[in-house]
Amino acid sequence: MRFVYPLTTTLLTVFWLTVPVFAQSKSNSMERIKTIQRLLSTYECPGCDLSEADLSEADLSEANLLGANLQKANLKDANLRGAILSSANLIEANLAGANLQKANLKDANLRGAILSSANLIEANLEGANLSGAIMHSTTMREANLKDADLSWADLYQAYLEKAKLNGANLFNANLNQAKLDQTDFCEATLPNGKKRDC
Repeated sequence: MRFVYPLTTTLLTVFWLTVPVFAQSKSNSMERIKTIQRLLSTYECPGCDLSEADLSEADLSEANLLGANLQKANLKDANLRGAILSSANLIEANLAGANLQKANLKDANLRGAILSSANLIEANLEGANLSGAIMHSTTMREANLKDADLSWADLYQAYLEKAKLNGANLFNANLNQAKLDQTDFCEATLPNGKKRDC
């Protein structure tokens, strides 16, 4: 009988410690839903925390996501045409098939992101971190990739015609079967580590 009291005390302690965690988790979920609803209704969410959010196929054209946290977010097939994503955190985000035409991704962090078959025509990716990004058949015609980090990126069959890669880092990047007609590699670090002359 003397063991009942400590066991009861332990169970009550666990219960009271669990309740605030559960309540906090529920509160965070509600806050996340409100944030997503605000984004979809106003297209304004600079600095928002949308990490791991499911925004697949969402229409976010011309949305303001300046400095937003979209780490590991699902943006597959989303419409982000003309969106402001400069300085956004898109580490390991899924942007496969997304429309990012003319989007502003200046200084955005896309390390390890999936951008296969995405449309980045005329997008601004100046200074963006795309190291280790998967970009199979990604269309980047006339995109600005000046000073971007594309080291270890997989650009298999990517379309880079007339893209600006001045000063970009392409060390160990896979450019196999990429379309490079009139691509500007002035002062870029090539996959073999050599610097390209202008």
